[in-house]
Amino acid sequence: MTTGTTATADEAPLFGPESQFRAFFDDPRWALAMIRATVLEAAHPQIGAALADNSTFVAHPWRRLRNTFLSMRRMFDADPAVREREAARLNRLHARMSGSDSRGRAYDAMDRAARAWVVATLYESAVTMCRLSGQPLGQDSMEHMYAEYRAFLAALDGDAGALPEDLNDFWRYFDRVVENELENTEAARVILYRLFDHLPAPALLDGAPTLWAAGRAVAGPLLGAITVASLPEPYRRRAGLPDLTGAPTLMQGAYLTAGLARFLPAGWINAETIIETLSLSPDSDDPRARTVTALRARMKRASALLRLLTPLSDDPDTDPAPSTGTEEGRRSAEEFFRKVLDQTGDGHLDWPDLAAMARELATRLDLDEPEETRLYDAFAAWWRELQTALDTDGDGRVSAAEYAAAVPSLAGPALIRVAEVLFDATDKDGSGTIDADEYRTLFRTAFHRDLATTNDTFGRSAFVGDFLSFMSGRRTNTPYDPLLADA
Repeated sequence: MTTGTTATADEAPLFGPESQFRAFFDDPRWALAMIRATVLEAAHPQIGAALADNSTFVAHPWRRLRNTFLSMRRMFDADPAVREREAARLNRLHARMSGSDSRGRAYDAMDRAARAWVVATLYESAVTMCRLSGQPLGQDSMEHMYAEYRAFLAALDGDAGALPEDLNDFWRYFDRVVENELENTEAARVILYRLFDHLPAPALLDGAPTLWAAGRAVAGPLLGAITVASLPEPYRRRAGLPDLTGAPTLMQGAYLTAGLARFLPAGWINAETIIETLSLSPDSDDPRARTVTALRARMKRASALLRLLTPLSDDPDTDPAPSTGTEEGRRSAEEFFRKVLDQTGDGHLDWPDLAAMARELATRLDLDEPEETRLYDAFAAWWRELQTALDTDGDGRVSAAEYAAAVPSLAGPALIRVAEVLFDATDKDGSGTIDADEYRTLFRTAFHRDLATTNDTFGRSAFVGDFLSFMSGRRTNTPYDPLLADA
């Protein structure tokens, strides 16, 4: 099967803005379909184990959403060079993820069958969302979109052989995996029963915790019920998922309502703009920041009114915990551990947390080899240093208590090396200083501060000192917060 973009006059290309899959990017139904597909992915034992060990979707779901969306945009770009570069980046990322699950079964994020299942869930969920919203795809449309998804897999794996070539064979393959391979994995349970109920606020709503908690208390259970009701019945039965009264009707209504967006004028819904706005800090120099700041002020007033009407003081997530720090601009050790160090949200610091930091920084800087490898190697050296200094009970990971007892040990030689690698990667012109444009490239959000040196440049020592101050001194209100601390 060809994976190119050539097409006849009557046939849409497999990639680019005219592809069928790209048409779903700004479709509100796709949000529901993506949640459904993620649960089906997480129910696969290999994928579920990789997610549980390495993913940041629990602690940083909005950041994960943004990165996933941008990656999918690149993978369906019309330019083959953009697709190839993104595929290479994803393959390097996944090649670093392997291990074993709680039952001792090995997993490997580069496993071809598991990667094929990820693509299969995206395709099947797209077809299902159209059916549930009363707009089922015709056979020709399903065939063409299936060719797009197989081309997507081929761009990653070199060929699409792990997915059946014929669409009829695909449905038999999909049913077989659902019936025989999917499990009630920890990752699937977290998405269905924890993520919705404890979803942290995006940056836009971070200043209105009461309003967010009230909205989440209503929307969380609804999203959970809609997602469960939309899953294949054989999996619901095997996983013991409850059949909630009225859930199928609620699910149908949600998809039908989202499907009404087709009547809106073209361009009224732009998913990329929405995602970027949700993650935008009011302190950013982005022109939209003024609008966001004004919106946040209105939300805070609404939050204050809602607090008077419906107090939520018993919810620990309702109000920010008071800081135990004694110096202005510093956060407590507990907050720093939870928001910055514990990237995977499992309550401990270990290598996947530092790998997640390296992954996020490499993504923001858009690094290629060998710079990306240098960054990962620097973080790996830092992890070995942390293990030696902080892992007092020898269990291979660092608890919040172990961290709090030896905070100064964070700022060792290995962390300095991390900062130096970051500096070299940011200093694109090799001038030995970082100018405002290079600094903005690193901190795409929250670039709103006076640079430490003259002529709007950052020298190596100033950059390293600022990074160490954040990573060891737990200082708030720096450009690193949106990069590593925001949800």
